[in-house]
Amino acid sequence: QSSDIAFLQYTGGTTGISKGAMLTHRNIIANMMQISAWITAKLTEGEEVVMTPLPLYHIFSLTVNCLAFAKIGANIVLITNPRDIPAFIKELKTSRPTAMSVVNTLIVALLHDKSLTGVDFSRLKITVAGGMALQTPVAKQWMETTKTVIIEGYGLTETSPLASVNPFEGGKLGTIGLPAPSTEMRVIDDNGKEVPCGTSGELCVRGPQVMKGYWNQAEETARVLSSDGWLRTGDIAEMAEDGYFKIVDRKKDMILVSGFNVYPNEVEEVAVSNPKVKEAAAVGVPDEKSGEVVKLFVVKKDPSLTAAELISFCHRLLTSYKVPKHIEFIAELPKNNVGKILRRELRDREKHPASH
Repeated sequence: QSSDIAFLQYTGGTTGISKGAMLTHRNIIANMMQISAWITAKLTEGEEVVMTPLPLYHIFSLTVNCLAFAKIGANIVLITNPRDIPAFIKELKTSRPTAMSVVNTLIVALLHDKSLTGVDFSRLKITVAGGMALQTPVAKQWMETTKTVIIEGYGLTETSPLASVNPFEGGKLGTIGLPAPSTEMRVIDDNGKEVPCGTSGELCVRGPQVMKGYWNQAEETARVLSSDGWLRTGDIAEMAEDGYFKIVDRKKDMILVSGFNVYPNEVEEVAVSNPKVKEAAAVGVPDEKSGEVVKLFVVKKDPSLTAAELISFCHRLLTSYKVPKHIEFIAELPKNNVGKILRRELRDREKHPASH
């Protein structure tokens, strides 16, 4: 039956305990068809070489690379250890891919390796980014380096995963594009009412790719899935007048400074636009005066960078309550096995400093 479970796909667990999303045969086939309808505008059956540096057990790689790209007869090149950047770059030189899927942290690692300049990207038609927010400064640098377009899509384990994506031509950097075929998306407030364009709220998705529910977790399922098929994503988003959606941040990662919402993504994007910063992650830490303040964990690109210098830089680009009050320089940010930054781990480190 199409409604039978095909996969028990476990969520990333970046904001809490990992849950088993029940993805049916219909969910997976529908999402493969939705992705195929999108990629065939640019790619040719039987001719593509797809670089796959994400593990196939991750929903992004499983549906996009393993299923949708295999459906068009692509040669799928697996990178078993994407953390080994020199070996990865060597493979890029040999395989000369026509398409590749990436997460933001992986692009950062590639761009910081000098040997990337020796890669011939002339065959590359498309880079698809997902799994986490694509930072605009990183996207621009990637496009300058490869002379090709990078397209951001959006999805969740619970949506098999693709829910929305930018078109190949005329897409908008900094957005997650438009809903996939046969998919509806809307933004609601805390009372479940739809909000006007340009207003932030929780993103909801309905379509044939939305999961059946969580395995053995009826309460959690009821919390996120309505009887009429709308999934509450837990992501804060807004829709522009032209129908493009933009993710503001994860609801659970929001920082509340004196009653004002601060979204870590915005602070991080400003921080990484500083040429001396390699990576950054923002979390809320308790503060007597304002409830919470922003703390920024930073991996330096240039060892001369100081906290005062970075705070001053942020002051020029952010409203004062969004500016980090504390900066901690660390050798590397904690990430899951797909490269998504674990802000939860950084928050835990703040609560229990002695255990780190």
